[in-house]
Amino acid sequence: MILDEALKGQLAQYLEMLENDIEIKVSASDDETSKNMMELVETLSSMSSKINVEETELKRTPSFSINRKDEDTGIVFAGVPLGQEFTSLILALLQVSGRAPKIDEDLVERIKNLDEELNFETYISLSCQVCPEVVQALNIMSVLNPKIAHTMIDGAVFKDEVDKMNIRAVPSAYLNGEPFGDGWMTVEEILAKLVGGPDASEFEEKDPFDMLVVGGGPGGASAAIYGARKGIRTGIVAERFGGQILDTATIENFIGTKSTQGPQLANQLEEHVKEYDVDIMNLQQATHLEKKDDFIEIGLENGATLKSKSVIIATGARWRTINVPGEEEFRNNGVAYCPHCDGPLFAGKEVAVIGGGNSGVEAAIDLAAITEHVTILEYSDTMKADSVLLDRLHSLENVTAVVNAQTTEITGTDTVNGLSYLNRETNTEEHIELAGVFVQIGLVPNTDWLGDTVERNKFGEIVIDDHGATNIPGVYAAGDCTDIPYNQIITSMGAGSLASLSASDYLVRQPELVKK
Repeated sequence: MILDEALKGQLAQYLEMLENDIEIKVSASDDETSKNMMELVETLSSMSSKINVEETELKRTPSFSINRKDEDTGIVFAGVPLGQEFTSLILALLQVSGRAPKIDEDLVERIKNLDEELNFETYISLSCQVCPEVVQALNIMSVLNPKIAHTMIDGAVFKDEVDKMNIRAVPSAYLNGEPFGDGWMTVEEILAKLVGGPDASEFEEKDPFDMLVVGGGPGGASAAIYGARKGIRTGIVAERFGGQILDTATIENFIGTKSTQGPQLANQLEEHVKEYDVDIMNLQQATHLEKKDDFIEIGLENGATLKSKSVIIATGARWRTINVPGEEEFRNNGVAYCPHCDGPLFAGKEVAVIGGGNSGVEAAIDLAAITEHVTILEYSDTMKADSVLLDRLHSLENVTAVVNAQTTEITGTDTVNGLSYLNRETNTEEHIELAGVFVQIGLVPNTDWLGDTVERNKFGEIVIDDHGATNIPGVYAAGDCTDIPYNQIITSMGAGSLASLSASDYLVRQPELVKK
């Protein structure tokens, strides 16, 4: 039984919400995955009179398509969409039946206006927390536009296909047979890749803001909400709303919530911000900051310039890279940064984890349950992770821990085939043959765009005082891009609210600005 009674109970509630008849067309054989898929499809059919099942032959077996009566929608699930993709299945059923997707009306119109044949295929793993966002976005587009088709492909089921195409990271989306994009993508981001995002002309008529937040992570969202609640004109410009938590798996230290996932929290943050009168400018990257007279100007990559009386920088941080030959060349082709997302693609293979802190050791422990062998490399002479994690690590027979190891090169042809490192104790070069490398060595603040305008320390972190203020009057900063001692979601949120309250107080104490 692939669905337990509790899950069936939840499913029954959703199936009652179906609006019109659905046809599920199934392509199956006698393999185990096909049997599980048939059990799932037959369960769906038995629970709703609006679902009809028929056999057919699709491009991949096992797979099934979800269609309107007498009309193919182009939505196909190749594999069994359980795990993280179970929600994708439910949403596809509801939306194909006629329930409107929950996206902005302007996005709906932009999707409907696409006038070319677009055949998307997305390779996923069922343990990937990021993958459902891409699958659901492309399914929505397929529902809304008959010229768009989308197939979700479970890489663990179609492993030969994944290996042939050298896919070593998920989600990995293809358009008409060509690589389209890797990692998290929303409907808005997909449309931007297809037809481009807003140009500078769309920002020309914007009046100056009272408070402009740069960054859409937990700190930026918190700052924007606090600003809007003060009743001042607030804007938020973000490269991608949600920030780094979009790449975070399970979150268990967000007080008041026992457990959640990064993408889920990111969606909740965006929904919360949208409850207020905040001008959200997503998919926009800041390029420079300049104080001019009474306003602070933020330049954007598209050439636009935004003006504000106060600015809060909350641009967060990104994965630190090791900057050795092969890392960039084999990114998403054996070099990965998310063990939860990409680990299943290396099932039965040998991999390495670079970094002996908590993140690295946790990654090694998780990967040991999937892969043939894990080698974890730490630059210093001792592992830095918590003792409880190290005890668990050392209990695993298929894990080798190496200290005093300086990675010098990641080797490969089309994909990774090995890693070289310098043994710092013996000063000898060593080489390991393997299929994947997971880099887990911390974070780098996203502050390069500031240049010398805002004071930063030697690590690139923005220097702030107890009120979140920088060295420039009216400019504040919050979260992982600053020199606060701890980088946590909850501390970023607190720092964002602090910076916002401080910026509000600054405006009140500048009567000449308030009048403008």
